Amino acid sequence: MRWRLVGLVLAPVLLSGCAVITVASVATSVVVGTAGLAVDAAVGTARIGGKVVGKTADVVFGADPAP
Repeated sequence: MRWRLVGLVLAPVLLSGCAVITVASVATSVVVGTAGLAVDAAVGTARIGGKVVGKTADVVFGADPAP
């Protein structure tokens, strides 16, 4: 009976720690996901910019003939 009482007293304390860890884990996942999207956007922008520069160079200097 005494151990049940100790368990009932400690359960909220232990569970609140689990809740903090869960919230921290979710927050970390959101930050990592957002960073991943930002990197994807930057890479996509660089690729589009590279295509624009390439097309401009083709127009200015003439396109290389296909082999």
